[in-house]
Amino acid sequence: MTERNTDEALNALHETGRIVAEALAAVRREAEVGVPLHELDDVARKILTEAGAESALLGNSLTARGLPYPATLSTSVNDAIVYGIPDDYRLAEGDLLSVDCGAILDGWAAASAFSMIVGVPGLEDQKLLEVTRTALEEGISAAAPGGRLGDISHAIAETGRSSGYAIPEGIGGHATGRALRDGPPVPNNGLPGSGPDLTPGMVFVISPVFLAGGQGTHVSTENAWTRRSEDGSRSAHFSHTVAVTEDGPRVLTAP
Repeated sequence: MTERNTDEALNALHETGRIVAEALAAVRREAEVGVPLHELDDVARKILTEAGAESALLGNSLTARGLPYPATLSTSVNDAIVYGIPDDYRLAEGDLLSVDCGAILDGWAAASAFSMIVGVPGLEDQKLLEVTRTALEEGISAAAPGGRLGDISHAIAETGRSSGYAIPEGIGGHATGRALRDGPPVPNNGLPGSGPDLTPGMVFVISPVFLAGGQGTHVSTENAWTRRSEDGSRSAHFSHTVAVTEDGPRVLTAP
């Protein structure tokens, strides 16, 4: 069960979230045609380091058969869904880029993610991004006292499926706090009224991920981390760290 954090703890988490937001905003500004992914990683690492924070991804070995993750960011391009490792690949016109960043400051962890089109977006990609962003907003709205964890998952799933998008299994959000993954998962598909009660002080990374094609996925042969769509279809990903409070959802990673 996820921890019920005090107001003081939520303020500390908000400070971590502020740094994550700053790093992602800087990455978005730098993500242009011709820029190699590793340069985006350098941008985020510099901001976290100057703020006295650590990367929540770098060295993480929760997946990929225990192999440590080698970067500060996840930079997933086109058919890569999550854990795209920032390497020498140079962004090209029309690439769909999803960036995930997590940080730890004074023992408190927060994470956020966004997707964008490099250059001029096509209509199909633009719709995918808009629907995924809307699903995040709907999931956040459901993170209120008196609800259940399944309400968040259901709100996300309804938004994606009503627009014809697939939801990859096993990829979604999670509780957070003293560790990046600090409690139950928050899947992107669920039944309303199911799961634990939502009470003030709970904190979750709400993280809708949709695919433009089928829901099948596989781990890339190039490394033990990157998850890709089975049919090569594109993926979009938005997330925020959100606290349940008596006054409603509090987004801790807002810019």
